[in-house]
Amino acid sequence: MKRKLFAAVLCASMVAGTLVVPTAVHAEESKGLIGVAMPTQDLQRWNQDGENMKKELEEKGYEVDLQYAGNDVATQVSQIENMIANGDQLLVIASIEGDSLGTVLAQAKENDIPVIAYDRLIMNTDAVSYYATFDNYLVGKTQGEYIVDALDLENTDGPYNIEFVTGDPGDNNVNFFFGGAMDVLQPYIDEGKLVVPSGQMTKDEVATANWATETAQARFENILSSYYADGTNLDAVLASNDSTALGVANALAANYTGEYPIITGQDCDIANMPNIIDGKQAMSVFKDTRTLASKVVEMVDAIMTGGEAPVNDTETYDNGTGAIPSYLCEPVAVTVDNYKELLIDSGYYTEDQFE
Repeated sequence: MKRKLFAAVLCASMVAGTLVVPTAVHAEESKGLIGVAMPTQDLQRWNQDGENMKKELEEKGYEVDLQYAGNDVATQVSQIENMIANGDQLLVIASIEGDSLGTVLAQAKENDIPVIAYDRLIMNTDAVSYYATFDNYLVGKTQGEYIVDALDLENTDGPYNIEFVTGDPGDNNVNFFFGGAMDVLQPYIDEGKLVVPSGQMTKDEVATANWATETAQARFENILSSYYADGTNLDAVLASNDSTALGVANALAANYTGEYPIITGQDCDIANMPNIIDGKQAMSVFKDTRTLASKVVEMVDAIMTGGEAPVNDTETYDNGTGAIPSYLCEPVAVTVDNYKELLIDSGYYTEDQFE
């Protein structure tokens, strides 16, 4: 594989009005310049992902050009263009929209720059070399199974009322989160044990642009006023991540007087942990970004030293040009009963962060 020679002088460039300076590893000591493109700093998890990767890559001797695009596709495209122009030798990209990067990644391919899609599969381009993520189907399946167990659907008749809130329609992961959950829950809907008073069940109907808390809250306020204002109980909400779960909880606090529902989530965001501890959110799916970052660093190092990146799935994730070799990390359910062990004892958080 050809690789572009990295200039001996550190580069600085203007991207979206912000001065971008690669990290201060001396050029003569560097093993190469790695571009890391993250979608936004508005969600806690992307800050953690970016910083974890940056730290571990630097420890291995790489320079890191870490960029956040503010959930703006044009900004992310511009940042990646600059990474290519600046001589980045490998790109790790968490895309804002999976279909938006084909043209700029064609430039990466022309320059023999490998691309690792990070957590969100980049669609319809043959420039993606590898994909690293969590088992996103298992995330949704875990959320669905939690609802089944919490409502004891195997042993009770119901009916129980449920609503759905998932994420950005441009994020390919939504297909796996929602698909995994619905594969578990749909039989109970068909049986009549679960009922959806709003009737909103398709991916497009339950989507939340940019996974934004305020967008989820506004939609859920409308659901509550339209279908639950008469005192109807809401028994469960499948929320695909914590930012949407927080929107649901905010809407319930302002507009709901019935029995409190089961609410799922994902990412174990600091903002949501008090709700989990207080019983306002039943669970969240923990994806230890340290594990994913470490695996991606291992993949980067293997590629940069002329080897093949480790993968454990070569069939599941087809981006429209074929199945992308992938590494899937395993998620785990977090509740009030095990959060200390999984989040605090492991050093992921400190307890005072939840106060």
